[in-house]
Amino acid sequence: MLGENIKVIRKSKGLSQQELAVKLNIVRQTVSKWEQGLSVPDSDMLISLSEALETPVSTLLGETVIETEVDTLKAISEKLEVINLQLAQRKNMRRMVIHWLLILLCVIIGIVFAVLLELESPYLGWDYSDPETAILGVGFHSFEWLFVRVAPIMLIGTVIGIFLTRKKK
Repeated sequence: MLGENIKVIRKSKGLSQQELAVKLNIVRQTVSKWEQGLSVPDSDMLISLSEALETPVSTLLGETVIETEVDTLKAISEKLEVINLQLAQRKNMRRMVIHWLLILLCVIIGIVFAVLLELESPYLGWDYSDPETAILGVGFHSFEWLFVRVAPIMLIGTVIGIFLTRKKK
């Protein structure tokens, strides 16, 4: 019973046989013999053992100790650290995607402006007596009119967005 209790308490404290032996100034084999029940510590060593394991002597000598998970708080903090790293990576990836989408939107706005400037509103010279031409001309004029008024606001917003989503050093 003593050997099993030493083993269970040592493991619950997250100590190896070697680490416990170093704390007690003995060799690892002595700890192994205690745990296997091949020998028992003397009374002075039993007190030192209880101090090293931060456990009362009565617990070491008493009933079987229920094995607990090694340092539950440490295990939880390690899991939380992994989760935090994953969340940070996901946030960084999302920021980069948004950053590049905003750059792409700026480029598209610039290309559309260049195309509209190059075309110089060709619909103004069209013959609007044909209904299909009239619908196409009105649609093209509406697009150009709306784009010229909305695109500068969108361009300013995307430039601000690019600035805000850039990678900070």
